[in-house]
Amino acid sequence: MIVIAAGWITILLLGGGLALDRTLTGLVTHNFDDQLGYMLTAMVASAEIGPDGEVFFNRPLGDQRFLEPNSGLYWQISAKGHDVFPSRSLWDRSLTIPAAHFDAAPHTYDTAQFPGEPLRVMERSIILPGSQTQWWFTVAASRGELDFQIARIRAILLYSFVVLGLGLFGMAALQTYYGLGPLRRIRRAIQEMRTTGTGRVTEPLPLEVTPLVDELNALLAHSERQAEEARTHAGNLAHALKTPLTVVMNAATAHAPDLADTAIREAGVMRRQVDHHLARARAVGRRSAGFSRAGVWDSVEAVLRAVTRLYDHARFDLDGNREAVVAIERQDLDEILGNLIENAAKYGGGSVFVTVDAVAGSPECEIWVEDDGKGIPEEERVRIFDRGARLDTGKPGTGLGLAIVRDVAEIYGGSVELDESEDLGGLLVRLRLPRVG
Repeated sequence: MIVIAAGWITILLLGGGLALDRTLTGLVTHNFDDQLGYMLTAMVASAEIGPDGEVFFNRPLGDQRFLEPNSGLYWQISAKGHDVFPSRSLWDRSLTIPAAHFDAAPHTYDTAQFPGEPLRVMERSIILPGSQTQWWFTVAASRGELDFQIARIRAILLYSFVVLGLGLFGMAALQTYYGLGPLRRIRRAIQEMRTTGTGRVTEPLPLEVTPLVDELNALLAHSERQAEEARTHAGNLAHALKTPLTVVMNAATAHAPDLADTAIREAGVMRRQVDHHLARARAVGRRSAGFSRAGVWDSVEAVLRAVTRLYDHARFDLDGNREAVVAIERQDLDEILGNLIENAAKYGGGSVFVTVDAVAGSPECEIWVEDDGKGIPEEERVRIFDRGARLDTGKPGTGLGLAIVRDVAEIYGGSVELDESEDLGGLLVRLRLPRVG
């Protein structure tokens, strides 16, 4: 930032300095030329043609320097076929006038025809009354005074702009240093947080960086929640695997005759527990990867096609909003709906009714899965979500389906609850998921 500011300040000062230099030197030069113009006008106004056909002044010019030899201010009148009429200040010199040209208006130029004395020359061609001759009226002044004024102006500009540039550079550096001070304080706070083990940035900081600190604290809180979730899942998995491993270990130690059956049974339990926690871990990972979205209708249709092959005796009906889109990965949505619809077909009486976006105008998308089975008693509707909980042990199952549904839905900010179906008389599962759009 300091280098960029210094570069721009340098460019702007150079541009401004050059523009100001051209303006001031132009004004000084123009004023110098105006003085020459006044003298040239006075020469023309005082000139007359004498009886001998030569030009003369009817009154002397007012500037005393025209009478002092080599004074730096000169005039001269010349014409073809006539003697040169010079000022006394020219002494034994004369001004060289370009031939074969006519200047109706005053013409100004620089010349170095006098060694060591550059001149500023103004000339004009005049035909005086009573004469047909073209006379060149010329007035010249040494550029020494003009060049001295220009050099003094440039020196003042250079000094002023150097001081101004240094001041601006210093101001930009100080502004950058103090302006970025809050970020250095944040860096020190993060270092202190890492060394002391604190979980938040609590140091009071300026208003400009408060949103950054809030987002940083929110990120830290999110990371803590994820770490806590990971620890909880690891503990749950370890606890779930501990009992089957103990059973297998005891059977193996005792050389039980049914060791093979016991190992197969407990291995199945452990595999189901691992599948459950892996499903939850995958959902957490996909949620953290970015924005997710899935069409509900397409997912329900895909699940129904699969479940219909397993339960060809059941009748499935689908109704609702075909355009509903929810903020969840399609794979996780398929897994949730697959568990719910398969449970409805397995434990119901043969009819399953799925309604997409059942509550119009709701901020969330509600998906209802109804069946005509026996339902679940109200006092059991909370316990049924526990891992391994089953009410009907006469049919094959793991007791993890509803637990997976609840866990995955909550990961995406949704929820699931059980009720009684008014239309079919069996179980009604209300699945709520965040809506997209």
